[in-house]
Amino acid sequence: MSYKKFIPCIYLYKGNAVKGFRDSTIIDTNPAALGKFYSDNNADELIIYDMSDGDAEHEEALDIIKAICCETEIPVIGAGNVRRMEDIKKLLYAGCKKAALNYSKQGNVELTQEVSLKFGRDKIVACVTEADTILRNEALLEDYISELILVRETELKDVIALSRFPVIASLPEVSLDKLLELLSKENLCGISGHAINANARELLAIKSLCQSNGIEVNTFEPAVKWEEFKLNSDGHVTVVVQDYKTEEVLMVAYMNEDAYYMTLRTGKMTYYSRSRQELWVKGETSGHYQYVKSLTADCDKDTILAKVSQIGAACHTGAHSCFFHEIMAREYEQSNPLKIFEQVYDVIKDRKVHPKEGSYTNYLFEKGLDKILKKLGEEATEIVIAAKNPNANEVKYEISDFLYHMMVLMAEKNITWEEITAELAQR
Repeated sequence: MSYKKFIPCIYLYKGNAVKGFRDSTIIDTNPAALGKFYSDNNADELIIYDMSDGDAEHEEALDIIKAICCETEIPVIGAGNVRRMEDIKKLLYAGCKKAALNYSKQGNVELTQEVSLKFGRDKIVACVTEADTILRNEALLEDYISELILVRETELKDVIALSRFPVIASLPEVSLDKLLELLSKENLCGISGHAINANARELLAIKSLCQSNGIEVNTFEPAVKWEEFKLNSDGHVTVVVQDYKTEEVLMVAYMNEDAYYMTLRTGKMTYYSRSRQELWVKGETSGHYQYVKSLTADCDKDTILAKVSQIGAACHTGAHSCFFHEIMAREYEQSNPLKIFEQVYDVIKDRKVHPKEGSYTNYLFEKGLDKILKKLGEEATEIVIAAKNPNANEVKYEISDFLYHMMVLMAEKNITWEEITAELAQR
């Protein structure tokens, strides 16, 4: 990835996002929401520094890190509280794409080869405070580390001069001229720290400035120019808007040329209102923004399919989707696997809240966790036995029984399919 990255960071302390390593002023009591804010505003990655004290607080921090990873849609680098390989594994299992070793601690330096061989060089970065640290460990970094994070800005000049490694520099707020000067350095692959946190809302504008100065950044570049579209009689293109996660159709709207290019420039869906005859940014008054994930033209290039991250409701009525007036429907069996899982799971959850006499599901809930686990173990064994038989149908039946009992366990532990699929996607 050759473009320069803009990487905000979250300093996590006692469950809150604070201002920095030496400033525990709380800036947000909901770190997951803050992570989503950075993600929605076109950050390229996110660094989380776990500043917790003690094992219990560290475990709580890991849960928050996992929540942040679920909320954000950009790669996360986890850093802090690493003492052994298990700590790297926990960060990666929490959803971080990379984990950082603190090279101010000799124990972390000694872990480098072991964790890199275990999880892959591309998963491991090193946090450094001094240029001398790089020189002392040059061979180790060359073989086992993918990037460096420089957390002391006073060393930046020496690090850039001495290091051949990709460097992410954590900086205080700097002028735009200085930012452009730094990003022109070949081995500086990204900027982090307060310089990015304080300007998170302006990242697209900053990226645009970088582009105009010949610095390659990650931004929206259309493969289809406006003049290539076939416009309707009003000079507009129809836009069908879809939730990028569920693929549910949310709404239909229209774009003119200005709306099209504003959408690309800001990353927020912008339309042309035919009734008001003006541009409107979806969510500007309601807060129900639509953040662009992809734009795709149809075969005739007269319609755009927009996949978005929808905040709140898409419809002005307050409904999630504008499509809720049923005209007609025939009975049909649902074939979407995830929808089927969700429907069965919803029935199981309903049985838990509204018990039904004679229900086997309620019998399991009444007997408790040990009974649920016993049945789950039995069904797993049945799968193994069935797999030894030539008839594949037996395996199908036993897997179905296992999945049902697994969903009972999920309901007992309040784990959703969305959480399971998110965990699988992160792997």
